Amino acid sequence: MSKGKTIGELMEDARLRAGAKEYAGHTYMDLARFDPDTRHMVIFDVLTHDSPVGWKGERTRLFLTDKGYQNALATQEKGHIKILSHAKVVRGDLIYDRKDQVR
Repeated sequence: MSKGKTIGELMEDARLRAGAKEYAGHTYMDLARFDPDTRHMVIFDVLTHDSPVGWKGERTRLFLTDKGYQNALATQEKGHIKILSHAKVVRGDLIYDRKDQVR
């Protein structure tokens, strides 16, 4: 084990070496992922300059409460974002809706 790195940092290093992408917004091991109120993780593309979150052209990851997820769905309905991936968050574990989603 490398000196000075936490288990989370080592996991993140291994994930990136395996080809995982990093996105704007929350990091993969962000503390928001482990908040008891967090129920959803979404990865989305920002489609417009008017988007209430992110900048046009960015791919973003966010860990969200139920209310935050409803807001993301409403923002998608308005055409500001396109949700590419969704996972339920249970005690920090990600349960993806489908295996073929962006990760």
